Amino acid sequence: MDDSRETKAVVGTRRLKEAMDKPANLRIITVANQKGGVGKTTTTVNLAAALSMGGLRVLVIDLDPQGNASTAFGVEHLENPGIYEVLMGQMAMSECAQKVKGFPSLECISSNTSLAQAEIELVPMVAREMRLKDAIEELVAVRARDAEPLDYIFIDCPPSLGLLTINALSAAKEMLIPIQCEYYALEGLSQLLKTFDLVKKRLNTDLKLSAFVLTMFDGRTRLANDVADEIRKHYPNELIDIPIPRAVRVSEAPGFHQTVMTYDASSPGAIAYMLVARELAARSKAFDSNVVSIHYKREGGIA
Repeated sequence: MDDSRETKAVVGTRRLKEAMDKPANLRIITVANQKGGVGKTTTTVNLAAALSMGGLRVLVIDLDPQGNASTAFGVEHLENPGIYEVLMGQMAMSECAQKVKGFPSLECISSNTSLAQAEIELVPMVAREMRLKDAIEELVAVRARDAEPLDYIFIDCPPSLGLLTINALSAAKEMLIPIQCEYYALEGLSQLLKTFDLVKKRLNTDLKLSAFVLTMFDGRTRLANDVADEIRKHYPNELIDIPIPRAVRVSEAPGFHQTVMTYDASSPGAIAYMLVARELAARSKAFDSNVVSIHYKREGGIA
């Protein structure tokens, strides 16, 4: 790594000239996919950053023990209390929220090294699947009392379908699935949807499959286009059909402890994520009024 990183520090606060649509109610979105390397964290942090730039109040919960979302936001997380302490009942979520530098209204509940053992420690606990849901409800009540209500909460999940992901799905109103435009990404989708089905039936009847985002898209390859076509065929209403291209700037940004929105806002990856965020916000009205048809198919193809 070279010293040029020091010249790329975030300066000032980033805002868009045109504000994004504000949801009537808080949207709690779990970003999940048990396959690693599909762009969950990248999608989470960049959508959250873009929505904040659009004038919305956004909180990201880093539920991945790797702590990559915390790194991308440049928040201290290795030693600071974070989501682990919240899940263990040691601290309230409102006490752990950290402001993200460079954004008007973006916060992060960080991961830390202790979160790796949470899967084991949660097993004997009463209502273990609801720990995150209870903590979020408490935070929402605090923010309502302080007249600082949130518009979005994003939960960045680990690449597994364990208790942390179950907690995220139990706490959320929506699930957003990043799909890498490669064959293996489709292969695991059926298992993820089975978990979604089980959580919706047993733990969270309000959970909806609201969005797919195509990541790491290379339009020059037939495979990428075939994967995109499969998603368009089976999930036409859920797909946000703005593919995120494979882009060097998107990959570089976390190394500077930034999202691509501050690292290089004019790059193709940043522009694509900004468009996806605007579309996600624009769907709020339809989602609030239940106009959007949420469905998924199991016959043939990918599911």
